[in-house]
Amino acid sequence: MEVVGKATADATGVDFLEWLGPDTSAVVFALLRDPADIARASAVSRSWRTIVLATHFRKIQCLRACPDVTYFVRIEQVSASPSSSSNSDVNEEVAGSSAAAAWGNHEREQRVYTHLAYALLSRNISTCCIAGCVGASSTDNFPNESIENTLEPRDVVDLMPWYWSSGGQWDPSIPECLIYKLSSDLCLIDEIRIKPFRAFFQDGMPIYSSQSVCFSFGCPKSPLRPKDLVSDENEGKLTADNNYIWTYTSREFPMLQRNRLQSFKLPRSVLCIGGVVKVEFRGRIQKQAADDLYYICVSNVQILGTPLSSEFGAAPCENGLVLKYCPDPDQIRCSKTSGGLSKLRYIEPRFWQQVTGQGIQLNQELANRLLGPALQFVVEEEDDEMEDACPVL
Repeated sequence: MEVVGKATADATGVDFLEWLGPDTSAVVFALLRDPADIARASAVSRSWRTIVLATHFRKIQCLRACPDVTYFVRIEQVSASPSSSSNSDVNEEVAGSSAAAAWGNHEREQRVYTHLAYALLSRNISTCCIAGCVGASSTDNFPNESIENTLEPRDVVDLMPWYWSSGGQWDPSIPECLIYKLSSDLCLIDEIRIKPFRAFFQDGMPIYSSQSVCFSFGCPKSPLRPKDLVSDENEGKLTADNNYIWTYTSREFPMLQRNRLQSFKLPRSVLCIGGVVKVEFRGRIQKQAADDLYYICVSNVQILGTPLSSEFGAAPCENGLVLKYCPDPDQIRCSKTSGGLSKLRYIEPRFWQQVTGQGIQLNQELANRLLGPALQFVVEEEDDEMEDACPVL
């Protein structure tokens, strides 16, 4: 094999990707982990940008950071200007009109995934993500024992006990649930903390915990309005599972019958898509002496994680979930580019063959769900000047 020196390459002005070939170049690019590295690479030249776009590296970064991204079946980029919002919708109907339209839509989609990958990998200190209460499966004495009381970390407020109480049941196996609205449509959740309530005003000071607890994250099928959230006048009725699309359900965690804040850490950071969390309590332990019924009572609930930017949103569609992106108009600097290297056409099918043979850690089934049917782009020859590239993150 002939070795080309740096001086020779500089003298001829040849892009080294020309020497490597598209397949080897794709495998090299797949090793990049940081979205900033991908952004810098795509800004070098049109050929580099084309290979980054054609092989879905930005989607792959999101997949590596958070497998839950696979629930998005399409992207809608919402413009701040209502008149131009329809042109930003990444829709298969528009994409099917021509190869040029397909490439343009694909380019916009990849740009959104660049911002999402950056948001997923730029983690901040975990904070409580609860913004409001959607409802409880039952409440014994509303509003005095409302789910809203679980947002207060103290057991006593203004000399009054502060907690949520379920309705009483003869059957200890009947579950209860609390549903919360988070501060953002997309939140990375790491941990949930729960404090069972000790009834210090009853004989023996019993603790009304459950035997176990599990968590579900999801998206409401219809937008939650302020009047749907719990208030002093509204008990909240949107607790049935048919109101939501659940994208994640945790394993069942055992609970201790102790009046202390108990931590339940998820095995990985999970992306809550839609901003709704259900806390489900299973198995009743404590009877109330006054009526001989089983109850579950909770003092405090905390959902810890990182809310993603309000630029991202989620909405249901006919076959899954839509990722919505509404960028700040002042931050939109990426211009549309067309064309590319004819040598890079049909690179995506070859990339999957090459990358799996190099031992790169990709879940093929999961990646196929994320990427969907392979797109084949036929692009024109490279222009003399490259248009503006995406800014380096």
